[in-house]
Amino acid sequence: MTTQNLMNVVEITRFGPPDVLALRQRQIPAPKDGEVLIKVEAAGVSRPDVLQRRGHYPPPAGSSDLPGLEVAGAIAACGAGVSAYKVGDPVCALLAGGGYAEFCVAPVSQVLPIPTGWSAKEAATLPENIFTVWENAFRRAKLQADETILVQGGTSGIGSTAIMLAREFGATVIATAGTDEKCQACIPIGANATINYKTHDFVAETLRLTDQRGVDVVLDIVGGDYVQRSINCIAINGRISLLAVQGGDEATFAISSLIKKRGTVLASNMRPRSPAEKGVIAEDLRRQVWPRLSSRTNFRPLIDRVFKFAEAPQAHERMERGEHIGKIVLVP
Repeated sequence: MTTQNLMNVVEITRFGPPDVLALRQRQIPAPKDGEVLIKVEAAGVSRPDVLQRRGHYPPPAGSSDLPGLEVAGAIAACGAGVSAYKVGDPVCALLAGGGYAEFCVAPVSQVLPIPTGWSAKEAATLPENIFTVWENAFRRAKLQADETILVQGGTSGIGSTAIMLAREFGATVIATAGTDEKCQACIPIGANATINYKTHDFVAETLRLTDQRGVDVVLDIVGGDYVQRSINCIAINGRISLLAVQGGDEATFAISSLIKKRGTVLASNMRPRSPAEKGVIAEDLRRQVWPRLSSRTNFRPLIDRVFKFAEAPQAHERMERGEHIGKIVLVP
């Protein structure tokens, strides 16, 4: 193995706190049929990376054991059967793992061009969040223009993406956050109203803001006892989309309360899905969302802070403290 075949990566040396992340060297992977090799210029940091580091979110079988679910950079090589891209093309990609590296492979179905006018650092904020929000708020919960969505955790990567996408497509947005500063940060990115969930009852506030009607969609990253509260927030025929269980994995709720609302509870994850399944979402994004990104009218990059690969522990510490507004990014 020559030094030309080696790349820097961020490894999880053992499960534990942020300082288990360490810079190491590994061999540059080779793309298989239907894959591309990407020279990584930036990688997004997401909560699943933190869970994987703690030992709670193992990568799917056959995937890289390195953390990192989203990258942006340039095509370095194409595997057999790839014709959509050529070497040098600027791209971003959703991964099942392996993004904390100078090079990574990705199924071509999960690769999208970097939007015109966006840098690689900015584009690295897109894949994990935009795939997740588009699938769950729009494709599954079927959020429509002129409807209202309640976004829990409005300054998180998922939350900020949901706010901007919902406004881009003509919906009204109510966002929750845990401090007045974070509530205020939701306004310039598109929230019509905000609720500090630590100082106010977000159910009562949501009903007040909607003249007691309730919202059409709730994007819930908390789970636990929020499920009943989300049901209390929805309008007739409302939909609740569950994305995570930050508040606990078990929920108790009154079935009658959901029946009375003719409500729907949806739940899904992204990482274990096949490249074909993710490719369907990618194609929908390419067609419906990507043409809107260059204008940066409602949807624009929201970078919290950029860290070097060697500073990955500090990046994870920041995420765990909940200080970030928008996306944390790593660069080689």
